[in-house]
Amino acid sequence: MTYLARHGRGDDTPATPGSEVAELVEAATAWRDDDPDTTTRTELDGVLAAVRDGDTAAAADLADRFAGMLEFGTAGLRGALGAGPNRMNRSVVIRAAAGLTAYLQQREESPLVVVGFDARHNSDVFAADTAAVVTAAGGRAMVLPRPLPTPVLAFAVRHLGAAAGVMVTASHNPPQDNGYKVYLGDGSQIVPPADADIATQIARVDTVASVPRADSGWTTLGDEVLEAYLDATAAVVAADSPRDVDVVHTALHGVGSDVVLAAFERAGFRAPHVVGSQAAPDPAFPTVSFPNPEEPGAIDAALELARRVRPDVVLANDPDADRCAVAVPDPAAVTDENPTGWRMLRGDEVGALLGAHVLERGVGAEAVFANSIVSSRLLAAMAHAAGLRHEETLTGFKWISRVPGLRYGYEEALGYCVDPETVRDKDGVSAALMVAEMAAMLKAQGRSLLDVLDDLAVAHGVHATDSFSVRVADLSLIGTVMQRLREAPPTEVAGVAVERADDLAAGSEQLPPTDGLRYYLADGSRVIVRPSGTEPKLKVYLEAVVPVDGPDGLGEARAEAGRRLASVRAAMEQHTSV
Repeated sequence: MTYLARHGRGDDTPATPGSEVAELVEAATAWRDDDPDTTTRTELDGVLAAVRDGDTAAAADLADRFAGMLEFGTAGLRGALGAGPNRMNRSVVIRAAAGLTAYLQQREESPLVVVGFDARHNSDVFAADTAAVVTAAGGRAMVLPRPLPTPVLAFAVRHLGAAAGVMVTASHNPPQDNGYKVYLGDGSQIVPPADADIATQIARVDTVASVPRADSGWTTLGDEVLEAYLDATAAVVAADSPRDVDVVHTALHGVGSDVVLAAFERAGFRAPHVVGSQAAPDPAFPTVSFPNPEEPGAIDAALELARRVRPDVVLANDPDADRCAVAVPDPAAVTDENPTGWRMLRGDEVGALLGAHVLERGVGAEAVFANSIVSSRLLAAMAHAAGLRHEETLTGFKWISRVPGLRYGYEEALGYCVDPETVRDKDGVSAALMVAEMAAMLKAQGRSLLDVLDDLAVAHGVHATDSFSVRVADLSLIGTVMQRLREAPPTEVAGVAVERADDLAAGSEQLPPTDGLRYYLADGSRVIVRPSGTEPKLKVYLEAVVPVDGPDGLGEARAEAGRRLASVRAAMEQHTSV
């Protein structure tokens, strides 16, 4: 039931445009009067005043704010900051905290919830509200001492024996967003049916005023959890491996800089060269248009520093430091615009490199490798060649981290789990350390990360990947495209026959149902189309696989893979146009 249904007409009587606006105003007024935050109350007052003055744009804005409660799902909550139930604000967070606590108390009377937060606008406020709700309900709350990376919170859940963890972050979303990520006691993010069960409890909260909030009583932790995390993270690299490597690092205005520097020092590496303009946390992200290292231009400042100091590798974390991007010098990338030839590796390339490094260091026969369905099939080929089991999961580390026996897992969106016993989630800090170790070991051999990618291609074939997104202002357009593809699935893509088409909504023995479509082409290429779980866009993932006839055939195989990808991308851009 929507907030409007509960606080507006609440019946099936057809409404006129005028009565719809009146109902919106009534619902918004009730929400405003229940809002504990002066800022968002004032914001909503302004919108209401404009609506009463006949401002049609304000009426549309109000309708969007009250289109429904911000949906709580497997990603928790994520949305734009602002007033109203369809925004991130204290009212929504207090309701979420009450629902989460009620869900936990069905299992134990006084659950422990550990709360972390990043440096985004209001993250600290939302963390304090969560602690206040948990404490007043009879639970126990522990809050991390300051803005810290998401993997520190994920580590803290199991380290402290908590029933659940909450991380207030919107990861790499734009500055106007914030979010609320929930972990259960196993240290992994929630999956169904926990998300629906928590959402049911949230829906039972009638008003914020009815939710008790304590003024005190929770624990603000010191640095002991961070120190334990750093000790465990530093141990992902071998004590006797080389340490001679020069690194440039950027935190993209997030919370990763200090923790990455501390981890490098504890592991015995030289301190990275830091991109000073992006090292301090800043919720406005002033030097990047979009604080995601995957986005064009996001790591330009790091590459500029690399051109001056000539490191062995460039590492970039996203704002909550659970992702890690890698750039390397590549002679093939030299152009007039890029004279030193630095290029950022794709997430699938880094995923394969880290997998190769884990294999090189040695794993037991029972080790399991895993990656998401939208990631390259190269890791599966590597695992099978090593006699290890490989699992394919739905997108998201909530699935990857739950694979039994997991030793290493990744997904193409720059997420890597190199030490599941420490953090059962993607961790950009431990991944950065392992990339540095690998680069140092190769440097001692006179080799590079690109040499390893060549070795993997010769051994298992070129696995070239690409992706693109279709951003929309109207979310219904995503459903329209998906419906169109389901009703009239392509029989060929770029002139190549579709040998198999999977509607992932049906689920399978291997995968739970999800909204997605997968096509296998006759030449070994693969296409996956799915809505984004966190942003208003449709995502399309492409992979071309071309066998390699020895080292001398690598260049031609890569060229052929590039041609196939370009053709498939052009065709799919037409198939997914809105």
